[in-house]
Amino acid sequence: MMLFDSHAHYEDERFDCDRDALLSSMSAQNVGWIVNVGCDPSGAQTAVRLAERYPFVYAAIGVHPQSAGDVTDEQIIALETLYSHPKVVAVGEIGLDYHYENTTRERQKDVFIRQLETAARLNLPVCIHNREAHADTLDVLRAFRGVRGVLHSYSGSLEMAKELLKLGFVFSFSGIITFKNAKRCVPIIAYLPSDAILIETDCPYLAPEPMRGRRCDSSFLRYTCARLAEIRGISFQQAAELTTQNAKRLYGISE
Repeated sequence: MMLFDSHAHYEDERFDCDRDALLSSMSAQNVGWIVNVGCDPSGAQTAVRLAERYPFVYAAIGVHPQSAGDVTDEQIIALETLYSHPKVVAVGEIGLDYHYENTTRERQKDVFIRQLETAARLNLPVCIHNREAHADTLDVLRAFRGVRGVLHSYSGSLEMAKELLKLGFVFSFSGIITFKNAKRCVPIIAYLPSDAILIETDCPYLAPEPMRGRRCDSSFLRYTCARLAEIRGISFQQAAELTTQNAKRLYGISE
Protein backbone atom coordinates (compact mmCIF):
# COMPACT_ATOMS: atom_id res chain seq x y z
CA MET A 1 0.00 0.00 0.00
CA MET A 2 1.36 3.40 -0.98
CA LEU A 3 1.50 6.07 1.71
CA PHE A 4 -0.10 9.52 1.60
CA ASP A 5 1.96 12.39 2.99
CA SER A 6 -0.82 14.82 3.85
CA HIS A 7 1.41 17.80 4.70
CA ALA A 8 4.81 18.67 3.24
CA HIS A 9 6.81 21.78 2.34
CA TYR A 10 8.88 21.02 -0.73
CA GLU A 11 8.91 24.72 -1.59
CA ASP A 12 11.33 25.16 1.33
CA GLU A 13 14.83 26.28 0.34
CA ARG A 14 16.33 23.27 2.09
CA PHE A 15 15.19 21.22 -0.89
CA ASP A 16 16.77 23.50 -3.50
CA CYS A 17 19.76 21.19 -4.00
CA ASP A 18 17.84 17.99 -4.75
CA ARG A 19 14.10 18.72 -4.91
CA ASP A 20 13.45 17.15 -8.32
CA ALA A 21 15.54 14.07 -7.68
CA LEU A 22 13.88 13.55 -4.32
CA LEU A 23 10.33 13.90 -5.60
CA SER A 24 11.11 11.66 -8.56
CA SER A 25 12.14 8.91 -6.10
CA MET A 26 8.90 8.88 -4.12
CA SER A 27 7.24 6.00 -5.94
CA ALA A 28 10.22 3.80 -5.13
CA GLN A 29 9.83 4.87 -1.49
CA ASN A 30 6.15 3.74 -1.48
CA VAL A 31 4.85 7.29 -1.27
CA GLY A 32 1.97 7.67 -3.70
CA TRP A 33 0.51 11.07 -2.85
CA ILE A 34 1.79 14.31 -1.34
CA VAL A 35 -0.04 17.50 -0.44
CA ASN A 36 2.49 20.32 -0.60
CA VAL A 37 1.49 23.26 1.54
CA GLY A 38 2.36 26.82 0.55
CA CYS A 39 2.32 29.21 3.49
CA ASP A 40 2.63 32.62 1.83
CA PRO A 41 2.10 34.08 -1.67
CA SER A 42 5.50 32.95 -2.95
CA GLY A 43 5.17 29.49 -1.42
CA ALA A 44 1.69 29.17 -2.90
CA GLN A 45 3.00 29.78 -6.40
CA THR A 46 5.75 27.19 -5.93
CA ALA A 47 3.29 24.67 -4.50
CA VAL A 48 1.12 25.00 -7.60
CA ARG A 49 4.12 24.64 -9.93
CA LEU A 50 5.19 21.45 -8.15
CA ALA A 51 1.66 20.08 -8.38
CA GLU A 52 1.64 20.80 -12.10
CA ARG A 53 4.96 19.05 -12.60
CA TYR A 54 4.33 15.89 -10.57
CA PRO A 55 1.06 13.95 -11.02
CA PHE A 56 1.12 12.66 -7.42
CA VAL A 57 1.67 16.10 -5.84
CA TYR A 58 -1.25 18.33 -4.88
CA ALA A 59 -1.24 21.83 -3.42
CA ALA A 60 -2.76 23.54 -0.42
CA ILE A 61 -2.34 27.30 -0.38
CA GLY A 62 -2.86 29.93 2.28
CA VAL A 63 -1.18 32.32 4.68
CA HIS A 64 0.50 30.80 7.74
CA PRO A 65 -0.05 32.72 10.99
CA GLN A 66 3.66 33.50 11.19
CA SER A 67 3.36 35.17 7.77
CA ALA A 68 0.14 37.01 8.55
CA GLY A 69 1.95 40.22 9.44
CA ASP A 70 4.03 40.20 6.26
CA VAL A 71 1.26 39.98 3.68
CA THR A 72 -1.17 42.66 2.59
CA ASP A 73 -4.91 42.26 2.31
CA GLU A 74 -4.47 42.60 -1.45
CA GLN A 75 -2.09 39.63 -1.51
CA ILE A 76 -4.57 37.52 0.43
CA ILE A 77 -7.29 38.39 -2.08
CA ALA A 78 -4.93 37.61 -4.97
CA LEU A 79 -4.42 34.07 -3.66
CA GLU A 80 -8.04 33.33 -4.45
CA THR A 81 -7.22 33.20 -8.16
CA LEU A 82 -5.29 29.98 -7.48
CA TYR A 83 -8.09 28.07 -5.76
CA SER A 84 -9.74 27.21 -9.07
CA HIS A 85 -6.65 25.28 -10.15
CA PRO A 86 -7.54 21.58 -10.43
CA LYS A 87 -4.52 20.50 -8.33
CA VAL A 88 -5.29 22.89 -5.44
CA VAL A 89 -7.17 20.82 -2.88
CA ALA A 90 -7.26 22.90 0.32
CA VAL A 91 -6.92 26.28 2.00
CA GLY A 92 -3.92 26.21 4.26
CA GLU A 93 -1.79 26.31 6.15
CA ILE A 94 -3.90 28.70 8.21
CA GLY A 95 -4.50 29.17 11.92
CA LEU A 96 -2.98 30.67 15.03
CA ASP A 97 0.52 30.51 16.50
CA TYR A 98 1.12 32.07 19.92
CA HIS A 99 4.60 30.58 20.41
CA TYR A 100 6.68 33.17 18.58
CA GLU A 101 4.06 35.92 18.26
CA ASN A 102 6.01 37.76 15.58
CA THR A 103 2.55 38.81 14.35
CA THR A 104 -0.08 40.24 16.69
CA ARG A 105 -2.84 37.91 17.78
CA GLU A 106 -5.39 40.31 16.33
CA ARG A 107 -3.80 40.19 12.88
CA GLN A 108 -3.46 36.40 13.05
CA LYS A 109 -7.15 36.04 13.88
CA ASP A 110 -8.17 38.45 11.12
CA VAL A 111 -6.19 36.55 8.46
CA PHE A 112 -7.39 33.21 9.84
CA ILE A 113 -11.05 34.24 9.71
CA ARG A 114 -10.75 35.69 6.21
CA GLN A 115 -9.33 32.42 4.91
CA LEU A 116 -12.00 30.37 6.66
CA GLU A 117 -14.56 32.55 4.91
CA THR A 118 -12.86 31.73 1.60
CA ALA A 119 -12.92 28.00 2.38
CA ALA A 120 -16.61 28.18 3.27
CA ARG A 121 -17.45 30.06 0.08
CA LEU A 122 -15.46 27.71 -2.16
CA ASN A 123 -16.35 24.53 -0.25
CA LEU A 124 -12.70 23.62 0.23
CA PRO A 125 -11.21 21.82 3.25
CA VAL A 126 -8.77 23.69 5.48
CA CYS A 127 -5.40 22.73 6.91
CA ILE A 128 -5.13 24.16 10.42
CA HIS A 129 -1.96 25.21 12.23
CA ASN A 130 -2.50 25.52 15.98
CA ARG A 131 0.44 26.18 18.28
CA GLU A 132 -0.16 27.22 21.88
CA ALA A 133 -3.45 28.77 20.79
CA HIS A 134 -5.84 25.92 21.53
CA ALA A 135 -8.74 27.83 23.07
CA ASP A 136 -8.78 30.61 20.47
CA THR A 137 -8.43 28.15 17.59
CA LEU A 138 -11.40 26.16 18.84
CA ASP A 139 -13.48 29.31 19.35
CA VAL A 140 -12.82 30.50 15.80
CA LEU A 141 -13.59 27.11 14.27
CA ARG A 142 -16.85 26.87 16.20
CA ALA A 143 -17.96 30.01 14.36
CA PHE A 144 -17.48 28.22 11.03
CA ARG A 145 -19.55 25.07 11.47
CA GLY A 146 -19.72 23.28 8.17
CA VAL A 147 -16.12 24.04 7.21
CA ARG A 148 -14.24 20.74 7.21
CA GLY A 149 -10.55 20.14 7.49
CA VAL A 150 -7.56 18.73 9.30
CA LEU A 151 -5.58 19.79 12.37
CA HIS A 152 -2.06 19.28 11.11
CA SER A 153 0.57 17.75 13.40
CA TYR A 154 -2.05 17.75 16.13
CA SER A 155 -0.77 18.96 19.49
CA GLY A 156 -3.94 19.63 21.45
CA SER A 157 -5.57 17.65 24.22
CA LEU A 158 -7.94 14.69 24.05
CA GLU A 159 -10.72 16.97 25.29
CA MET A 160 -10.09 19.43 22.45
CA ALA A 161 -9.98 16.56 19.96
CA LYS A 162 -13.43 15.45 21.11
CA GLU A 163 -14.79 18.96 20.51
CA LEU A 164 -13.16 19.15 17.07
CA LEU A 165 -14.62 15.77 16.14
CA LYS A 166 -18.07 17.23 16.81
CA LEU A 167 -17.24 19.94 14.26
CA GLY A 168 -16.27 17.32 11.67
CA PHE A 169 -12.51 17.79 11.75
CA VAL A 170 -9.87 15.11 11.31
CA PHE A 171 -6.34 14.93 12.70
CA SER A 172 -2.92 14.46 11.15
CA PHE A 173 0.09 13.17 13.05
CA SER A 174 3.73 13.78 12.22
CA GLY A 175 7.05 12.23 13.21
CA ILE A 176 6.59 13.72 16.69
CA ILE A 177 4.58 10.62 17.65
CA THR A 178 7.76 8.53 17.39
CA PHE A 179 9.60 10.58 20.02
CA LYS A 180 10.10 8.91 23.40
CA ASN A 181 8.55 11.84 25.27
CA ALA A 182 5.50 12.02 22.99
CA LYS A 183 3.15 10.44 25.50
CA ARG A 184 0.28 12.92 25.21
CA CYS A 185 -0.59 11.79 21.69
CA VAL A 186 -0.94 8.09 22.54
CA PRO A 187 -4.42 8.17 24.14
CA ILE A 188 -5.61 10.58 21.44
CA ILE A 189 -4.52 8.31 18.60
CA ALA A 190 -6.03 5.32 20.41
CA TYR A 191 -9.33 7.17 20.95
CA LEU A 192 -9.94 8.66 17.51
CA PRO A 193 -12.25 6.86 15.10
CA SER A 194 -10.41 5.20 12.24
CA ASP A 195 -11.83 7.62 9.67
CA ALA A 196 -10.39 10.67 11.45
CA ILE A 197 -6.64 9.96 11.26
CA LEU A 198 -4.05 11.09 8.71
CA ILE A 199 -0.25 11.05 8.73
CA GLU A 200 2.27 13.60 7.49
CA THR A 201 5.93 14.52 7.53
CA ASP A 202 5.73 18.34 7.68
CA CYS A 203 9.07 18.01 5.89
CA PRO A 204 11.70 19.36 6.02
CA TYR A 205 10.73 19.58 9.71
CA LEU A 206 9.91 17.01 12.40
CA ALA A 207 11.92 14.01 11.18
CA PRO A 208 10.80 10.91 13.08
CA GLU A 209 12.95 8.51 15.04
CA PRO A 210 15.36 7.04 14.00
CA MET A 211 15.98 9.95 11.61
CA ARG A 212 15.45 12.71 14.18
CA GLY A 213 17.72 15.68 13.59
CA ARG A 214 18.02 15.14 9.86
CA ARG A 215 16.22 17.00 7.10
CA CYS A 216 12.91 15.24 6.81
CA ASP A 217 11.33 14.10 3.55
CA SER A 218 8.35 11.97 2.60
CA SER A 219 10.37 8.74 2.54
CA PHE A 220 10.47 8.99 6.36
CA LEU A 221 6.68 8.70 6.54
CA ARG A 222 6.94 4.95 7.03
CA TYR A 223 8.29 5.43 10.55
CA THR A 224 5.29 7.53 11.54
CA CYS A 225 2.94 5.00 9.98
CA ALA A 226 4.62 2.17 11.89
CA ARG A 227 4.26 4.00 15.21
CA LEU A 228 0.62 4.81 14.49
CA ALA A 229 -0.02 1.15 13.74
CA GLU A 230 1.65 0.16 17.01
CA ILE A 231 -0.50 2.56 19.04
CA ARG A 232 -3.71 1.48 17.30
CA GLY A 233 -2.88 -2.22 17.57
CA ILE A 234 -3.20 -2.79 13.83
CA SER A 235 -0.83 -3.82 11.05
CA PHE A 236 1.33 -1.40 9.10
CA GLN A 237 -0.71 -2.24 6.01
CA GLN A 238 -3.97 -1.40 7.77
CA ALA A 239 -2.55 1.90 9.04
CA ALA A 240 -1.29 2.80 5.58
CA GLU A 241 -4.64 1.99 4.00
CA LEU A 242 -6.84 3.87 6.46
CA THR A 243 -4.66 7.01 6.53
CA THR A 244 -4.43 7.05 2.73
CA GLN A 245 -8.16 6.65 2.25
CA ASN A 246 -8.86 9.33 4.87
CA ALA A 247 -6.54 11.81 3.16
CA LYS A 248 -7.97 11.09 -0.28
CA ARG A 249 -11.50 11.56 1.02
CA LEU A 250 -10.66 14.84 2.77
CA TYR A 251 -8.91 16.31 -0.27
CA GLY A 252 -11.29 14.90 -2.88
CA ILE A 253 -8.61 12.86 -4.64
CA SER A 254 -9.81 9.80 -6.54
CA GLU A 255 -6.62 8.66 -8.31
